[in-house]
Amino acid sequence: MDSHHKEQPKILWLNVGVFALTFAVAIIGTPLWAWHHGFDLSQIAMLLAAFTFTGMSITAGYHRLWSHKSYEANVVLKVIFALGGAFAIQNSILHWSSDHRIHHRHVDDNDNDPYSAQRGFWFSHIGWMLRDYQNEKYNDYSNCRDLQKDKVVMWQHKYYLLLVLLTNFGIPLVFGVIHGDVWGALILIGFTRLVLNHHCTFFINSLAHIWGSQPYTDKNSARDNGLLALFTFGEGYHNFHHIFENDYRNGIHWWQFDPTKWLIKLGSWVGLTTRLRVTPEERIEKAKAKMLLVKLQKRLSVTPENQRRLQLIQIEYDALLARMADYYNMKKRFFDLRKRKLLKKYEKADLLQQLNKMKAELQQQRKTWYSLAASYSY
Repeated sequence: MDSHHKEQPKILWLNVGVFALTFAVAIIGTPLWAWHHGFDLSQIAMLLAAFTFTGMSITAGYHRLWSHKSYEANVVLKVIFALGGAFAIQNSILHWSSDHRIHHRHVDDNDNDPYSAQRGFWFSHIGWMLRDYQNEKYNDYSNCRDLQKDKVVMWQHKYYLLLVLLTNFGIPLVFGVIHGDVWGALILIGFTRLVLNHHCTFFINSLAHIWGSQPYTDKNSARDNGLLALFTFGEGYHNFHHIFENDYRNGIHWWQFDPTKWLIKLGSWVGLTTRLRVTPEERIEKAKAKMLLVKLQKRLSVTPENQRRLQLIQIEYDALLARMADYYNMKKRFFDLRKRKLLKKYEKADLLQQLNKMKAELQQQRKTWYSLAASYSY
């Protein structure tokens, strides 16, 4: 065999059949049924509810809970996510999480990343599931020994196929009988919902590694994309996620659309979720400043006359890091002493005054740094 023409793995006809059939029904059957019979508001509402249920079972459950252990969940919530994951037909929790942990460990490595974006849009979006690329390691779950101790995970893994059938036929059928339109329910809530759910998830493996910005790191291909976040329940902030994967948030700002984050936080208020993991503010700010420095250095280093500008940028960047260190260290010390009730009243006032002074100095240095960066971002 010519080494330049490596033999392709065998086609997984079951996967090809499922993807082809569901897609055909969604793009052909749905408009035909809508034209001849129509869909009413209750059917549209059920489509959105089922889409949200399955989508957030993947994002909040499969992804942030089990793959990254970014928080802990009550057994009731785990069972709900396990059922929603089966309804989404994206393999079992155990298998999905194993693949995803490998992806993070070997991101963009064509030999080890199961859905490497470096192999092109088609491969990372769906192609990696159409051929038997993982034959030798398909059942190797050695990177998920923690999940193998989770009774909900192993219950779903054992009965995955049964749960897939019960949810994907049972839920649309029950709704269809109650509503009075079984075929319409199967087409819209069964097939169309599944296609939407699949490809919105798949876009994170493909588009979120191709289209968007890289405000935190350029060590991998992951991008932040606010538009994708709208269709993926907040998963579009992928550049942040790939550098801070154990944070329960993807969109860290209040204005960023991340309903998965909101669901997890809401769960913590009612006792369904605990131990929400948050990346220290200092690490996030340092990563963002470092990435901006790298971009400026690349832009200005192309011409020798920019050496003075590069020196000035480095000086202001170093000053920013120094101010960060002063402020965040003092902040940590202040809250630690206050928590342990080791501060006397006059000491607390003195430390608080120092902390506010350092905060003002950091804010001024931030303003100087970002103004300077903006002036050179041409």
